[in-house]
Amino acid sequence: MRRDQFVKALAALAATGALPLAARAATSLKMMIPANPGGGWDTTGRALGKALMDARAADSVTYDNKGGAAGALGLAQFVNGSKGDPHALMVMGAVMLGGIITGKPPVSLSQATPIARLTSEYNVYVLPANSPFKTMADVVAQLKKDPGSVKWGGGSRGSTEHIAAAMIAREVGVDPAKINYVAFRGGGEATAAVLGGNVTVGGSGYSEFAEYIKAGRMKAIAVTSPQRLKGVDVPTLREQGINVELGNWRGVYGAPGITPPQRAALTDMVLRAVKTKAWQEALEKNDWTPALMSGPEFDRFVDDEFAKLRATMVKAGMV
Repeated sequence: MRRDQFVKALAALAATGALPLAARAATSLKMMIPANPGGGWDTTGRALGKALMDARAADSVTYDNKGGAAGALGLAQFVNGSKGDPHALMVMGAVMLGGIITGKPPVSLSQATPIARLTSEYNVYVLPANSPFKTMADVVAQLKKDPGSVKWGGGSRGSTEHIAAAMIAREVGVDPAKINYVAFRGGGEATAAVLGGNVTVGGSGYSEFAEYIKAGRMKAIAVTSPQRLKGVDVPTLREQGINVELGNWRGVYGAPGITPPQRAALTDMVLRAVKTKAWQEALEKNDWTPALMSGPEFDRFVDDEFAKLRATMVKAGMV
C-alpha cells in the first residue's frame, strides 16, 4: 500500500472511531457555555461533553462559562476568539435568539456555524415555598392590582421565561411594559432567588427546578406546554384560561469560518455523542425531550425561529 493510501485509510478509521484510542490523534474540544454554572445551558454543555468523550469523538473537553445578556456575552467571546477553530463548540438555543432580538448585540449568531439542535423543553413557573400566593390565579390577581409588585425571576432579558411572562401579562389585560422582570445570568442564580424568596414567581426549564419542586421547596403553578408534561401534575397556562404556549430548545454551534468538511466532522461527532448511553441518561435525568436536527434543516429552523420569536415579542410589547 502506498503511503498516501495508508494515511487515507488511517484517517477513515479514525473518523469512524475504529482505531484504538492510542492510535488516533488526540482531540481536545472547547465548549463555550454562554451562561453561569447551574442552568440549562451549563447542564447541556457538560452532558454533551461527557457524551462526546464516551463516544470517543473527543479525548477531552474543556468548558468556559461566560454568562450575561441571554448568551450574547458568550456569543461575542466565541465569535471573536474562536474564528476558524474546528475544535470549538458553543451551546445556544431559543433564549439566545430572544436576547439578540431585544439586546441587538454587536455580534450576530449568523457569524457562527450551525451544528445541531439537541433538545426541547417547556418552562415551569414556581412560587417560593413560603409565598402567600398559592396559584397562578393569585399571581394574576396581584399583577392586575399592581404590576410592579410582582417580581418575575428568570434568565436574561429576552429569555423564554421573560417572553412568556410578558405574554401572560398581555393575555390578562396588563401592559407587558409594566411587568417587573428580574433577570439573572444563569439558572443557578435564578434558583437561589426563588429559594430565598427574593422573587414573587420564578420561571425556568422544568428540569432546572424539578428537584426543588419534588422536595417541596418550590410550588409549581403552571407550565408553558400545550398539554401537561408527562408524569408532572402541574396545570398548563391554557388550562387556567391564559392563552400562552411557548417552548424552549437548545442546540450547539461551531466557530465562525470553519470549512464545510470541518463542519461535517463536528456534526458527525455530535451525532455520535447523542447515541451514547451517557446522553440517553442525561435526557432521562433532566426530563429533556430529544429534538435532534442538523444540516440545512437546522439552518432553516433557526431562521424560522428568529422570525417567530420576533413576531411573538412584538405582539407582547417587548420589541
